[in-house]
Amino acid sequence: MLSVFRTSTSILLTACFAATASVANTASEPAPNTAFQMAIAENTPLNSEISAFYRANGFAPIWVGDTLEHTQRRAALILALSNAHLHGLPQSESTVAVVLEEMAQARSVRDLGAIEAELSRVFVEYADTLFSGTVQPGRVDEGLVRSVERRSAAAHLAGLNAEGAQYIEQLPPQTPQYRALMKQKLALEALVDQGGWGATVPVSKLEFGDTGPNVVKLRNRLVEMGFMKPSASPVFDDALLAGVQAFQTAHGLASDGVAGQGTITELNRPASDRLKAVYVALERERWLPRERGARHILVNQADFSAKIVDDGRVTFETRTVIGKNTSDRRSPEFSDVMEHMVINPSWYVPRSIITKEYLPKLQSNPNAVGHIEITDRSGRQVNRGAVDFTQFTARNFPFAMRQPPSKSNALGLVKFMFPNKYNIYLHDTPQKNLFAREVRAFSHGCIRLAQPFEFAYALLAKQEEDPKAFFHRVLKSGKETKVELEQHVPVHLIYRTAYIGSKGEVQYRRDVYNRDAKIWEALQKAGVALPDVQG
Repeated sequence: MLSVFRTSTSILLTACFAATASVANTASEPAPNTAFQMAIAENTPLNSEISAFYRANGFAPIWVGDTLEHTQRRAALILALSNAHLHGLPQSESTVAVVLEEMAQARSVRDLGAIEAELSRVFVEYADTLFSGTVQPGRVDEGLVRSVERRSAAAHLAGLNAEGAQYIEQLPPQTPQYRALMKQKLALEALVDQGGWGATVPVSKLEFGDTGPNVVKLRNRLVEMGFMKPSASPVFDDALLAGVQAFQTAHGLASDGVAGQGTITELNRPASDRLKAVYVALERERWLPRERGARHILVNQADFSAKIVDDGRVTFETRTVIGKNTSDRRSPEFSDVMEHMVINPSWYVPRSIITKEYLPKLQSNPNAVGHIEITDRSGRQVNRGAVDFTQFTARNFPFAMRQPPSKSNALGLVKFMFPNKYNIYLHDTPQKNLFAREVRAFSHGCIRLAQPFEFAYALLAKQEEDPKAFFHRVLKSGKETKVELEQHVPVHLIYRTAYIGSKGEVQYRRDVYNRDAKIWEALQKAGVALPDVQG
């Protein structure tokens, strides 16, 4: 595959240089206010950013001049379009062919103007896709509320004009994660081309000590996937146990060494499925802010984890519980900035929970949910016995509800705030048993932390000499206390079913919200396709 790619790229560049030589020989650099200017105007919408760029630039060409800079820009664009598939972008072979043909057929200044406009249009479309992504997140799923950084067409053209090929090289995310995902994409494409990981394993339960043909199939599959060394043993031995556990760890499964239904189902997923996940991960990486923060918090919902990252290194990690997989509870994806924590927090019950869950209970029994205070608009506690709750509906219920600080508080003993319109935050929980589950989607949307105290210590370490002592001194007071973070910390709520771990290991997770499936469908509609191979 790689040799074919290198050959095709070489042919395209040869054609490009031949075409650009033809362009250069057609006319010297065209002057403004000529047929060249008219051709640009005719081939760009009147009020477009591209048209505005040329007017501001005095209609000076950035593509079709005969200088070395012009030649290099043309060649860089053709090469970039030819390599678009490396990034998992929509196929652009036809675009390259059309552009090369138009360049080769140019015979007049007017032709040059048309080509100038076309090259700018093609470049801006490519640059926008590589910089900001192929699809708009909010159109794919209502939980994708992420605001994607974008540059104007004029900014892209100005950047290219000033920096040339270097500008194109800086368009994709300049992160180790993106580069590693591209490498994994190439590896999976080669694997799929060769037929994948071989025969699947019958879904059953296989464990230590078992023997038989299914054990052999399990061993063979794990060998092909690189989780153990080749062996002909028909016994589920120590080596196979270690291989199963390694696979489970790399796929977010309970690493008990038992190949049950869940493990074998993931084991049997074809390499092409994993390749699709990598394509989606590359697209998701393009959606993230370019400046993530030297210190930032990364919550991967699909991995049920929260990490503190300092200068590219994970310095703290804990398990999480995310929103339940229902339309009104799935955790959204966005980035914000953590400003403070609240120790001994009250839980101010969201309106949606009050009306959907608590009001029906109060209508049946005024003393229901007795651990929650009911308050009026002035914050005064309401005497339940004096209220006829049956007279209210979800629309006109006039009260608020609050759970005071306590160990049984729904938020536990600390919450971490990055104020946002979605009312999402990180917090403790009294339901510690849920962190032992493999799939941890149980909350109303907020992110629960398995180790909230340790998370607080790590955040406070930047401003307190003894963060643990400080935290517990405030906690012991029992008073609701807001603690400002002197250094605000960016928070990125993401969802990755394919990512590269801190040690370079490839990790895959289940698509618990079915979001990646929707993104892949949108990418396909936009023209993204797997290589034309079997597997």
